Amino acid sequence: MTTQTTLERIQLWLDGPYDEKTKETIRELQNTDPKALSDAFFKDLSFGTGGLRAKMGLGTNRLNLYTIRLATQGLANYLNKQPLDKRSVFIGYDVRRHSAEFALEAARVLAGNQIRAMLTEDICPTPLVSFGCRYFECQAAIMITASHNPPEYNGYKVYWSDGGQIVAPHDQGIIEEVKKIQNFFQVLIAPEDSPLIERIGGSLDEAYLEKLSSHRLYPHLPSLDIIYTPLHGTGIRILPQALQSWGFSCSLVDKQKTPDGQFPHVKTPNPEEPQALELGAEMMIEREADLLLGTDPDADRVGAAVLHQGAPVYLTGNQIACLCLEHLCEALVKQNALPKESACIKTIVTTELFRKIAESYKTSCFDVLTGFKYIAAEIEKWQRSQAPYHYLFGGEESFGYLFGTFVRDKDAISSSCLIAEAAASAKQHGMTLVDKLYQLYLRYGVHRESLTNISLPDNQEGLNKIQHLMDSLRTNPPSEINGQPLIQIDDYLSSQSKYLPTNTLTPIPLPSSNVLRFWLQDNSKLVIRPSGTEPKMKIYAEVFEHSPDIHKTVQSCDARLHDLVQNFQKLHLAN
Repeated sequence: MTTQTTLERIQLWLDGPYDEKTKETIRELQNTDPKALSDAFFKDLSFGTGGLRAKMGLGTNRLNLYTIRLATQGLANYLNKQPLDKRSVFIGYDVRRHSAEFALEAARVLAGNQIRAMLTEDICPTPLVSFGCRYFECQAAIMITASHNPPEYNGYKVYWSDGGQIVAPHDQGIIEEVKKIQNFFQVLIAPEDSPLIERIGGSLDEAYLEKLSSHRLYPHLPSLDIIYTPLHGTGIRILPQALQSWGFSCSLVDKQKTPDGQFPHVKTPNPEEPQALELGAEMMIEREADLLLGTDPDADRVGAAVLHQGAPVYLTGNQIACLCLEHLCEALVKQNALPKESACIKTIVTTELFRKIAESYKTSCFDVLTGFKYIAAEIEKWQRSQAPYHYLFGGEESFGYLFGTFVRDKDAISSSCLIAEAAASAKQHGMTLVDKLYQLYLRYGVHRESLTNISLPDNQEGLNKIQHLMDSLRTNPPSEINGQPLIQIDDYLSSQSKYLPTNTLTPIPLPSSNVLRFWLQDNSKLVIRPSGTEPKMKIYAEVFEHSPDIHKTVQSCDARLHDLVQNFQKLHLAN
């Protein structure tokens, strides 16, 4: 899409082959709400390295049938330039408004470009799209979802043949093709009944469950009382059956079990936030259940809470990742089945406790940039190059985990099975997952982490503010934060680390990204980055302390963590 002014974009829609209702709405807004019209057309919706995510509605800066068609035409053009014997794309969609329509439009554009479109018959969790792409040997896949965003958002994620989200060189190649699509006249569309559009039903679920059941670690564990909420999302389609395949059953949170893109019985459908799991926690207390699981609308993220000493304890994403890794490694060691050259992967913002656990089991731990696509890319690189590493587990602090390699994106379904098994194993020894977490703290030290989101306007002013803050931190970094000297800065945009005060620059072996990581003298760390999907600045913080008095140390670390973030915001993000 070419660079144009707001007025030029508006006029293009008024002159183009768009429906009359759309054109009439534009004319009304010109007279009644020019600012809203400007916000909708001030830029072309950017097709980023993961695809699209935006509010639904009228305009070039919104997600609608037209922007979906333009993006899909760019993807089709890129696929048709590849030296492939066949071309097929798997398409899934979540529960949101228009998701099914957007998925069908994408299928029609692919078919119009002589590409086979395999469209799921019903709502589909993201991990099943990744699995389906691999299972049907497709060249790419599309998932229509905005994950845990509010109801007014939707999105368009693209996967490559390995089942992982697109990375270099395909991401940039697709982006360039999308940019070339200047108007709707360039889009080829087939009818809905095109023979190139194939509907995919329950056979996909059966194949996934068969693969998942083979990864079960302990066949005989105590029964577990599990409460599950899909938060009105796609997890209801398969997660209860997945737990059953591992020997567990679950009770559903009745108000939140029905798929509904308005998410009527949850303030925000994000299992990272404890308030999203409140109804489930009430049910857990009432039933004196062992475990609560909650998945986001596209079932790639999972949150968990446990009943510990009569009260619900919400586990963070970092804690769940560490508990799953410990359970997995411990089980494989007991069974004398831990592979040689085993390896796990975490993102640069994920807790350093994860690395300590891995290395204690003589398992390599690799850091990648934030985003699960980088974990998938590393797995694919190992397999294609026949590297010695045997992938075990990957995790990120934002409640995303991957167990096994039959899926190549974060998978709340298999992760829920692993969490349940870890909880049942702890119960067998008279413990909860909180007890297991404190055992990890005693062994490796107390690690406490937080994420702070600074929301900014979703317009040009907000984008400029984000860039100004990042530029300011680069050109004038702090010498200390909350009284602790800064000893190292990792700048992932320039791909270099600066060790202070020696000013030695060391290359960072990761792709360029607009991220800064600050290391402090007391082993605390801060990572600052703009969100890739929302108008937000993200501050990840972690503190560490080793002490045998775990409860006291947890309180001390949490206080330090709060002060660290508050001090940083006040002094460096206030302007």
